[in-house]
Amino acid sequence: MSQQFKLIREKRFLPFFCTQFLGALNDNVFKTAFITMAVFHKADLTNVNGAVLATLLPGIFILPFFLFSATAGQIADKCEKSQLIRFVKIFEVLLMLFAALGFVLHVFWLLVLALFMMGMHSTLFGPLKYAYLPQHLAESELVGANGMVEMGTFVAILLGQIIGAGLGMYQGSELLTGLCILSFALLGYYTSKQIPNSPAAEPGLKINWNPITETGRNIAFVRKSQAIWLAIIGISWFWFYGATLLAQFPVFAKEFLHGDESVFILLLALFSVGVGIGSLMCEKLSKGIVEIGLVPLGAMGMMAFGVDLYTTSASGVADWRLLMDIALIGLFGGVYIVPLYALIQSRAQKTHQSRVIAANNILNAFFMVISAVFAMLIFQLGLNIPQLFLITSLMNALMIIYLCSRQPEYFSRMKSWRL
Repeated sequence: MSQQFKLIREKRFLPFFCTQFLGALNDNVFKTAFITMAVFHKADLTNVNGAVLATLLPGIFILPFFLFSATAGQIADKCEKSQLIRFVKIFEVLLMLFAALGFVLHVFWLLVLALFMMGMHSTLFGPLKYAYLPQHLAESELVGANGMVEMGTFVAILLGQIIGAGLGMYQGSELLTGLCILSFALLGYYTSKQIPNSPAAEPGLKINWNPITETGRNIAFVRKSQAIWLAIIGISWFWFYGATLLAQFPVFAKEFLHGDESVFILLLALFSVGVGIGSLMCEKLSKGIVEIGLVPLGAMGMMAFGVDLYTTSASGVADWRLLMDIALIGLFGGVYIVPLYALIQSRAQKTHQSRVIAANNILNAFFMVISAVFAMLIFQLGLNIPQLFLITSLMNALMIIYLCSRQPEYFSRMKSWRL
């Protein structure tokens, strides 16, 4: 049996894996159900324009990553992690009670506040999620464990969006939605109680509660290590690329493939499953080491199949080649991102791991916001969605050149791995 699948049976990994899976699932059930209700049944909630809501609400969820990531990283380095995870899950349970009340009473501002607070929940959990792994796993296990976590995250996102969209489209499902998100939160708290003790990395740390100055300090600290800084830029690029594609899937499915919601879900499923498979493949491909030679390979795959997606999009039919392109973009995305997370975990100072992950989360959120601005600029130039896919895919070449020129180890390790 593969080492990463053996981990799923061990107490040092299974409770943590289940907790993070349920958290990602609940994030997406709540967020998608709320956005779907707001867009399709907005008369029950608000008179704000549906298109404005579809743009504004995801931004409200992302905002806490900018505001609180630096603080969350400090807290995660200062405190024992298993207890902190349980505190975060209790916060989620209380938050879902609050959100359920908003759904049942049709109070829009309650749901907006709950969405913001759910973003804060994810902000607090992020540094814990990735700093936990190197405390309990050997370096040879990091790639496999990160592959499992990335697979679980994308499957959770997919399931959460399907469940959330189903609940949001069904009028009169407010009580059921509230019960659903509360149940997932309670399950997450239950699994978190089994997570083993994870000693504080720097218990004497004095927390700087000013998010602006601490964010600056955080980024400045990470930039001192070129290897870690480049890995964070590489991870942020993946979220830019993925966010650009995923944000266009609903309109792409409707206007270019002439399909309905089921076609959109199919595209989302293929991408998510592709990322999951690619993430799981990394352990086998890396042969027990943190193999950053896979990163240029993954970027080249995302570029090649992104260009082919543009070519096949011209037909306007969701044929097997177009569907394969989307699945393979996801697969090479998984191959690309897992070694980068493992590199950060293996090379970051033990006393600063959570703060390094916090800096990564800030940059990820920033790149996702930039992806939305980038897409709007492309459309302002009169280009369409397939052309956006083409331009974004070709930009992978720039990322390969940037990484390999700044740190030739990426290229040399890729050549060694091929041999």
